[in-house]
Amino acid sequence: MRRLAFLLADGYALMSTAAALEPLRAANLFAPSPAYDITLLSTTGTEAVSSIGAAFPARHYRDALPIHDLIFVVAGGAPARIADPALLGWLRQADRNGAALGGISGGAVVLARAGLLSGRRFTVHWHHYGDFETMPGDWLLERRLFVIDRDRYTCAGGTAPLDMMHAIIARDHGTGFAQRISDWFIQTEIRGAEAPQTASIAARYGPLPAPVAAALELMESHIADPLGLEQIAALAGISARQLQRQFRESLGRAVMAEYRRLRLETGRELLASTRLPLSAIAQMTGFAAQAHFSDAFRREYGLAPSALRRNEKGPA
Repeated sequence: MRRLAFLLADGYALMSTAAALEPLRAANLFAPSPAYDITLLSTTGTEAVSSIGAAFPARHYRDALPIHDLIFVVAGGAPARIADPALLGWLRQADRNGAALGGISGGAVVLARAGLLSGRRFTVHWHHYGDFETMPGDWLLERRLFVIDRDRYTCAGGTAPLDMMHAIIARDHGTGFAQRISDWFIQTEIRGAEAPQTASIAARYGPLPAPVAAALELMESHIADPLGLEQIAALAGISARQLQRQFRESLGRAVMAEYRRLRLETGRELLASTRLPLSAIAQMTGFAAQAHFSDAFRREYGLAPSALRRNEKGPA
């Protein structure tokens, strides 16, 4: 059972919070034994008040040790004004304790103020894009529905937590179980991490067998922490051999070849849009070492990563 905490900053959006909590509640309902232990925390007292005045009973974060497996900061309104040194220190302690951290709606702004998004890809609700233009730092903000980068889980708020929780539950319990949760909430279309900047998997690839589409969703939401073939197949509800056959029939490529292409494409975007060192980009795209990333990149694109960066920079 994974221990999850939601740190609700007063003024948080009720819709975003419900969209994050309800899939976890349903997972506990359908799983043979409870899958998630959920704790609600407040930044101000014994209840957390939402933007419409509704409130959840909650523990003050100072009364809770930061020892959860995953802690989400849920913030709306003006998260850039949240500057409580004790709160930011509590989040930093959670990071030191090994907790993964997440931001929902404006939660990523709070994580950034705590210095916990350095070298991490992330997203935030579009209303808060401007906050990162005024804060010092080299931010890897992506205008996507949700971003999972190793131990950071961020999403845009609104209904986006439904899609991020689908990815998390699929990783923990398989795509079949996650789909059961989505069906429970009549979530008839699962949006990938890339939405809405790119079209859906069906629009990009055309009609696909369900296990192939499920595998691609898993790949796109696990770029920095790549899964193995057996893991992907098990989570997609099919044998590795069958998945390999369906991939070749549908896409003309092996499973892991397509996975590597997706990770390298993310690396190519980072090379073009940031000044990050190659070692950091290699880590963000799931390669064990910079040399491995560079070799794979050269085989895929016919030039070294450093050459692409020089080409993108252009003449002085």
